[in-house]
Amino acid sequence: MGELADGGPALAERVAGVRRYLAAMGGGPPETVETRVAASVAHLGLVARVLSPMLALAVLRGEVASGLRLADLRWRPVLGGPFPLSLPDPPPGDDLSGAPLEALAAALARDLLDGPVRELTDAFAPFRVSPHILRGNTASALNGAAGMLAAARPADAGRVRSLAAALLDRPPLRGTSTREGTAEAGAYRFRRRSCCLIYRAAPGRAGALCGDCALASV
Repeated sequence: MGELADGGPALAERVAGVRRYLAAMGGGPPETVETRVAASVAHLGLVARVLSPMLALAVLRGEVASGLRLADLRWRPVLGGPFPLSLPDPPPGDDLSGAPLEALAAALARDLLDGPVRELTDAFAPFRVSPHILRGNTASALNGAAGMLAAARPADAGRVRSLAAALLDRPPLRGTSTREGTAEAGAYRFRRRSCCLIYRAAPGRAGALCGDCALASV
């Protein structure tokens, strides 16, 4: 995945592929979808795929990969769902099993959000997507990963949600979202303070809004 951030053609090809995919869903040519919309959607998908297994490893096994880079990850760039992804085995890092959630959150913020996620986000600068939107994408991806993990492991839902909340409350994601409810109970209502722009990919730029969108009605 390091090729996405090395200045080569891989990222532009990914964004172009997402643009074609979104346009086809609306029955139009690629030109009907703004490039920045495709870039935002591509960013959200890439970040979500990188975040999900790292969150699971941290909350279920206390493993946080230190010094991880995009170049350590291998992928197959398919569209339309989670793409195949492989991680280093075992991931390098410290054993934080039994550590307080704040310690896990600090490690994830340092080694994941300020590691491969930042590499990905910085690589999208040429596509002129607002940094506010990109940070919101990361927050939404984190919340989505926590929701999927909580649903798959109900006994761990409170710990999963609490870890996600701790990450959302600290830099670099502080201020990107609001929550209603209690994380310790395993659920809360999440709303980001930005929009990923996917509604603009539909014909007439009038598509449905995501459930956590800042533009959605309460």
